[in-house]
Amino acid sequence: MYKWEKIDTNKVCLEVEVPVEEVDDALDKAYSKVVKKITVPGFRKGKAPRKILESRYGPEIFYEDALEILVDPNYNKAVKECQLEPIDKPELELVQMEKGKPLIFKVTVDVKPEVELGDYKGITIEQEKKEITAEDVEKYLSSLREQHARLVTLEEGEIREKDLAVIDFSGTIDGEPFEGGEAENYSLEIGSGSFIRGFEEQLIGAHKNEEREVKVTFPEDYNQEELRGKEAVFHVKVKEIKRPQLPELNDEFVQELTEEFSTLEEFKADVENKLKENLENKEKINLESMLIEKIAEESKVDVPEVLVERELDNRLAEFEYYLRMQGLTLEQYGQLVEGGIEKIREEQRGEALKHAKANLVLDAIIKKEALEATDEEVEEKIKEVVQNTNVKNGDEIDLEKIKEQFEKQGRLDIIAHEIKYRKAIDLLVEHANIIQIEPGSTGEVNNKDEGKEKGVKTESKDEGEKKDPGVEDTPNTRKEDE
Repeated sequence: MYKWEKIDTNKVCLEVEVPVEEVDDALDKAYSKVVKKITVPGFRKGKAPRKILESRYGPEIFYEDALEILVDPNYNKAVKECQLEPIDKPELELVQMEKGKPLIFKVTVDVKPEVELGDYKGITIEQEKKEITAEDVEKYLSSLREQHARLVTLEEGEIREKDLAVIDFSGTIDGEPFEGGEAENYSLEIGSGSFIRGFEEQLIGAHKNEEREVKVTFPEDYNQEELRGKEAVFHVKVKEIKRPQLPELNDEFVQELTEEFSTLEEFKADVENKLKENLENKEKINLESMLIEKIAEESKVDVPEVLVERELDNRLAEFEYYLRMQGLTLEQYGQLVEGGIEKIREEQRGEALKHAKANLVLDAIIKKEALEATDEEVEEKIKEVVQNTNVKNGDEIDLEKIKEQFEKQGRLDIIAHEIKYRKAIDLLVEHANIIQIEPGSTGEVNNKDEGKEKGVKTESKDEGEKKDPGVEDTPNTRKEDE
């Protein structure tokens, strides 16, 4: 038997009563588990009768194990029957647990709030019509040349922007050296901004073996508190000057990059096609984001704080992953910025709130439109996930075994939810009034008629799915000539 009441905007108290028969059965199972751990004089271990244990230790000795058997499944049943959607861990209050009586417990839990949806079909969105130009292709090819530049050591000439200067330096503040203020054979890319502002600029024009005095002021927000705002003088000696030499843009360069193409023209055509695919994918994502954001703005929902905090946790986890790729931890980064990690969280709170609200709105649309994920769609998605991770071409996929593993890990529900989200977003795009405008155009369009008056093109999603981009950034493999 279940009953529940709302005790706050998004919080409910659920009372669950479990029949005596289930309680007695759970106590029997608990006895079978507990008796194996207890030695009672006069009985072999694991053989003491239940009445002996109850008289010696009290019937409460079995309650903890019985509750482990009873609470979760009955809580889940109650949630399903009462059509509640919990969004956080429940707080349990035991009301009655006694042999020969029903188990009664109360659960207080945050639940998904009600959403008052605004109009979500026929939403008008303006989308800038962009195209890949010959200049975009040339810019991409130039970046490839820079990434594959070779560093050539100069015997003559002076330091200029983008050169790599190998230097010895020693710094002083008020005539006294300070920790971290000196190094030998340090490679500094001029213009990288990796040193204190003004340091790199003062080396421009220097020659090999030249010595210079560089004066700088540490910024007020410098990570070492004792150096903040202090003026420093560095004695710098230029030991080497290395200049990036760009490879010629020709067939030979293409052949070094890839085995797929042998001529520059073939490679250019492929770059143009993939840049177009990349642009289409980016525009698709931007369009979907604008639609969801606009629909969320026009919908009303009280977003629970627990969802905002969860979104913040996810964002920080992603940021920490990025930092680790750079050799930093989140804690280390927090020490480098004023206000630390808490300030980072607060700066992200607004976006986290918007994202949490958008997810709630999408959930409400899924519910209203009765969108479902079929078994076939789930299986297709599993195949896609597996093939993109650890299954090599030609390997057979044991779908049933993988589904069983995914179910144990709780991933089946996640996959089904992703499919429903995708269907909801596709539905929004399908019914949207998408008006393409020229880049730089301004002004909100509110209906289809206005779009037609402007003589612009209106598109729907049915005009074609866009695939993921195929252009991958070439890693920076700047080589140094011997």
